[in-house]
Amino acid sequence: MVMSNYRDSYAHSLEKPAEFWLDAAANVSWSTPPHHAIDSSRAPLYGWFPDGVLNTSYNALDRHVEAGRGDQEALIYDSAMLGIQRRYSYSELTDLVARFAGVLRSHGVGTGDRVVIYMPMIPEAAIAMLATARLGAVHSVVFGGFAPRELAARIRDAAPTAVVTASGGVEPSRRIEYLPAVGEALTLAGAEDVPVLVKARDGFAATVADHAGWLDWDAEMSTAVPAAPVDVKATDPLYILYTSGTTGTPKGVVRDNGGHAVALRWTMENIYDVGPGDVMWTASDVGWVVGHSYIVYGPLLAGATTVMYEGKPVGTPDAGAFWRVIEDHQVNVLFTAPTALRAIRKADPEADLLERHNTSSLRTLFAAGERLDTDTFHWARRVLGVPVVDHWWQTETGWAICANPRGLDDLPIRAGSPSVPMPGFRLTIVDGEGKEVEAGTEGNIVLGLPLPPGTLQTLWGNDGRYVSSYLQAFEGYYATGDSGYRDEEGYLYVMGRTDDIINVAGHRLSTGAMEQVIGKHPAVAECAVVGLADSLKGQRPSGYVVLKSGVDLPEEILEKELIALVRRDIGAVADFKHVTVVEALPKTRSGKILRKTMREIADGDEFVIPSTIEDAGVLNQLVAALRPAARE
Repeated sequence: MVMSNYRDSYAHSLEKPAEFWLDAAANVSWSTPPHHAIDSSRAPLYGWFPDGVLNTSYNALDRHVEAGRGDQEALIYDSAMLGIQRRYSYSELTDLVARFAGVLRSHGVGTGDRVVIYMPMIPEAAIAMLATARLGAVHSVVFGGFAPRELAARIRDAAPTAVVTASGGVEPSRRIEYLPAVGEALTLAGAEDVPVLVKARDGFAATVADHAGWLDWDAEMSTAVPAAPVDVKATDPLYILYTSGTTGTPKGVVRDNGGHAVALRWTMENIYDVGPGDVMWTASDVGWVVGHSYIVYGPLLAGATTVMYEGKPVGTPDAGAFWRVIEDHQVNVLFTAPTALRAIRKADPEADLLERHNTSSLRTLFAAGERLDTDTFHWARRVLGVPVVDHWWQTETGWAICANPRGLDDLPIRAGSPSVPMPGFRLTIVDGEGKEVEAGTEGNIVLGLPLPPGTLQTLWGNDGRYVSSYLQAFEGYYATGDSGYRDEEGYLYVMGRTDDIINVAGHRLSTGAMEQVIGKHPAVAECAVVGLADSLKGQRPSGYVVLKSGVDLPEEILEKELIALVRRDIGAVADFKHVTVVEALPKTRSGKILRKTMREIADGDEFVIPSTIEDAGVLNQLVAALRPAARE
């Protein structure tokens, strides 16, 4: 059944979910097509398309070649760091993936085995992922540059049959050596005998020859026997992805093959309006869920061209880097994090560098990863002249919980909102007791079970932890851990993590709401508000702001203006009285501001620098600014 608009599609997905998703499954190539949509026999652990059989790598590559589109570009590699570009057709990429699958097979990797991939943003990272999937094996990509102890924890948990890595990663001011980190991690994990395949890159001190028994990627590929796609059950795992900021035993999100392929294929057409021949650039990293879904799998499942970018939004070489990539590769859809847009705006407030480039190919800009503040939303829409679509999702969900489906309907776009729930997501706002609240009332954002295809099936090796972490807080619901509200027309407004709700003299207030107000000030590039311990009122908000380039405003004047803004828009009850100007905010590599860590520092508590941090130096610089705030 073809749905022509959002309202009908969403209603259909809730009223007849089996029919809706079996219809969507028809866009995927199956060795054995499914006749049953959902397996509820292990509820609250659900499985999608339990009688279906397929191969994800075949769906992403071979079927497009067989359809006569082998010469179409599948992947474009653009390294701003090295000044090189490479283009791979579907035929070329299929051949490389088949051969590397043969390499993995020759070293013992088979169906259900795990392969840990620790790589920079180079084509071989995507090739390794797709090759693992081709064998029916399970990949676990770890962000390149993670500390050895964090990598070891993931190796220990996944118990891989092989590890794939490269010489290192290239940053604007340094090169990060990977091989010593991998060696140390294997020792810490007690996995020294695991085969290690290394893609050599120029300019790094350590080489594969330094490690007895390690294997050179290029040498192995030169004699590889291509491997054919291996059929697996739809419910078999495709990958494990460890959530950011984990400590102790990692939390490995498990994604299946069938539900994942069906859901991503549906999103490409209906959310992103991307199909065969279109060019999609997701400016993220394959180490994150966004990179899994929309650098590697989504665009290729749709027969589109995907851009893999090794660079930064600013500094490689300037704040016009994104515009240059759009022009060079005729990008139709750009997906990036709000923090990247804020970095560009901070360096080039009037987007003067945009004038040097022809970005007329761009149809839509999508943002996710952090809340898209209204000021940045309006700026991006003004300078680019295209729709700017915020959408909201999590590592656990794998695709958007809420979005504005550009290929399905022409819904109004509202600043500050990721729009409306996508098909299959039974989104509800509840209070602390699990009772649904009225429109306009902030509460816990929860999702009714079962979740739609493509979402997490469980946590690797730990069903009990999955249930206790996500399904116990509110019976019958998946707890997102985020708070927000819906307006009268059903648009969602995500205000932040539930632990970003602070209690000021008995009043529950959202630091996210305060950040939205502060972000409206013309001098502010980005900001964070954290709740500090207060002996009288329990907690009080403290703001930390980064100024736009070229702004010369005394801090005491800025503080007065921001206090007045918060008082006007939120009220005196917020007790917002403290502002500190900082050079930068500490973030994860995926762009999330480390508010919890900032709060721990300011309160004088012990804190651990998260493994996912982009630049630990930024956090260290903030200690001096944050510690005094707690004493004032």
